[in-house]
Amino acid sequence: MAHALAYAEALPAVPAWLNKGDNAWQMIAATLVGIQSMPGLVILYGSIVKKKWAVNSAFMALYAFAAVLISWVLLCYRMAFGDKLLPFWGKGAPALSQKYLINQAKLPESEHFYSNGTLETPTSEPFYPMASLVSYQFGFAAITLILLAGSVLGRMNIKAWMAFVPLWLTFSYTVGAFSLWGGGFLYHWGVIDFSGGYVIHLSSGTAGLVAAYWVGPRLKVDRERFPPNNVLLMLAGAGLLWMGWSGFNGGAPYAANIASSMAVLNTNICAATSLLMWTCMDVAYFGKPSVIGAVQGMITGLVCITPGAGVVQGWAAMVMGILSGSIPWFTMMVLHKNWSLLQKVDDTLGAFHTHAVAGFLGGALTGLFAEPTLCNLVLPVTHSRGAFYGGNGGMQFLKQLVAALFVIGWNLVSTTVILLVIRVFIPLRMPEEQLIIGDDAIHGEEAYALWGDGEKYDATLHASPDPLARNAHAVNGARGITVEL
Repeated sequence: MAHALAYAEALPAVPAWLNKGDNAWQMIAATLVGIQSMPGLVILYGSIVKKKWAVNSAFMALYAFAAVLISWVLLCYRMAFGDKLLPFWGKGAPALSQKYLINQAKLPESEHFYSNGTLETPTSEPFYPMASLVSYQFGFAAITLILLAGSVLGRMNIKAWMAFVPLWLTFSYTVGAFSLWGGGFLYHWGVIDFSGGYVIHLSSGTAGLVAAYWVGPRLKVDRERFPPNNVLLMLAGAGLLWMGWSGFNGGAPYAANIASSMAVLNTNICAATSLLMWTCMDVAYFGKPSVIGAVQGMITGLVCITPGAGVVQGWAAMVMGILSGSIPWFTMMVLHKNWSLLQKVDDTLGAFHTHAVAGFLGGALTGLFAEPTLCNLVLPVTHSRGAFYGGNGGMQFLKQLVAALFVIGWNLVSTTVILLVIRVFIPLRMPEEQLIIGDDAIHGEEAYALWGDGEKYDATLHASPDPLARNAHAVNGARGITVEL
């Protein structure tokens, strides 16, 4: 009986506009995007850093995931996808009431007109409720902040980070999202950003580099030697990131359609090609393959295909993978080490190279390889095409470059202003004593709680002549599982 009721068309929970297949896929895609961050990047960050920073790095990602969600539903979703306030910004408002969330999803400013004023593309109205769309877009917003965090791991004051997350989401992310996706001026101009090469990766990579400059560098000893504390666990986090990307790009058409299938396949083709290319570059240059390098190549491939995942052919995805596995490799391994300007900025995980460079590259290549038939499946501007296909493709390539410059410029300014305001009230960088000790000083917790790891040296306890006093401290002072050797 319950099964029959679930499919009764007359029920209020099953309105005529609802497509259960699209709704199911969008909720799955939202979950996959969320898994990329929590636990994917939480695990990856906690594993790829030096042991004394494992807890702090994982917590920065965990905090951002939660803080973005609350900011998103209170104000920011409708700043990014609501009614127009400015050509680059929507009107902020809560997305919490059932009156708003159970109605059919739509992007209010997404309808597109010809130059003579006649309608070219109607308002985008997916066949599921607003709740599914709000949830899906939250995953994108959250991962953007977490990717940005990769540039400032190992020294940013956690209190400053807690203030930075909602401010940057409000005054930077929502601008890019509305401009390119929500019906802003770049959307109507016909710029192609299928699933966030600009909105997410170019913005987070640029803002991460700016934040790294203002926060300042890690300790000299950390910059010189920063080995991952658990390579195998790092691979587990990377695997969640890669597999979750199917929802990241596959959910972008807002339906379980042909474009969604193309996006998922192209995503995996480009990521695999890029990983192999990066590994070949490591072998040719360093004489041996690197697991960390392979993960970096995987990420640059995923980033590069994102702006064009559903609008390029499979062979183009492979070409993009070859370029994303070699050009960011060159900027990270060669250019960075020989350019004094980049040397002065301590970008902990190299997010500028893996996200900003790869995102810019992907957007430009989309302007070259966007295939006309695939473009007509999903884009609001009809007859769009890349320069490779002639016609107005050259103009498309120019649009991609101009949009990239806007995203870079906005993030340079907004990130700088936000951090300078925060700096008035909260120091951006941790004090030296915390930088020396790491997790135990900041959180009172350690990732691997063997006795004595990371705790402060206290002569009254460690140098006590009374063995009973030392044993008492061993029992009470260590956190987690105590192993007596």
